[in-house]
Amino acid sequence: MMKGSQLKHQSVLVLGMLLGGIMLTSCQGVQTVDTQSGAAPSAPVANEANNAQATETPRARPQLIKKANVSLLVDSVEKSIDTVSQIINKQQGDLIGLDERQPTQENSRYTASIEMRVPQELLEPTLDKLVKLGTVQSRSITAEDAGSQIVDFQARLSNLRKTESNLQKIMDRAGSVKDVLSVAQELSKVRQQIEQIDAQLKNLQNQVAYSTISLKLEATVAGSSPQRNFGSQIQESWNSSTQSLGDFTTGLLKMGIWLIVYSPYWLVLVIA
Repeated sequence: MMKGSQLKHQSVLVLGMLLGGIMLTSCQGVQTVDTQSGAAPSAPVANEANNAQATETPRARPQLIKKANVSLLVDSVEKSIDTVSQIINKQQGDLIGLDERQPTQENSRYTASIEMRVPQELLEPTLDKLVKLGTVQSRSITAEDAGSQIVDFQARLSNLRKTESNLQKIMDRAGSVKDVLSVAQELSKVRQQIEQIDAQLKNLQNQVAYSTISLKLEATVAGSSPQRNFGSQIQESWNSSTQSLGDFTTGLLKMGIWLIVYSPYWLVLVIA
């Protein structure tokens, strides 16, 4: 009886352990399924984010031709011109033109007009440096969109280069001299158009890359006309007097010639 009860007790323990293992295994399976089912929705979210990034295209930079006009009143035009030259060099720009006019009359002002170009990204910093030279009378910036023209030139160049390639292939396959000359003539016309459009495109792109600044400098105080030295005044008086003497002598000689030519008539009148 004792042995039977022990065997029965051991059997109950074994069954309990088996049932506990089965329950643990089932719980782990449920947790695994729940974890997988909870992680599954994240995949569509990630796909949506990737699709959103893929559809986002970088914004094209505007192709603008910018021009600025600035007018300043300065204490010294000469010093301002030197400072402007230094600013142009520091801003990696170029001096296009300089028109300097000194006063020639009383109460006229010393003025200078300067035209320069600088990289477009340095336009605003350059203007900020220039306006510090004096008192701003006027300041303006204009911009022209050249994007459509650039795209048009690029498309035309692409088509012309394809035409050039096709004509070159045709000319290589042409048999008679007449056909070769005809294709060569068309090929020459296409290449000429390519050169013209390419030059226009580069010029337009250069205008976009570099902005033009027109600067006018004007002295704050009107200057007097420059005084000539004593030597120049004596020289001018001498030149005037010698010129007058020459004109008077020439007039006397002309009068003498007229008298000589008409002398017979004077004699007739005297005799009569």
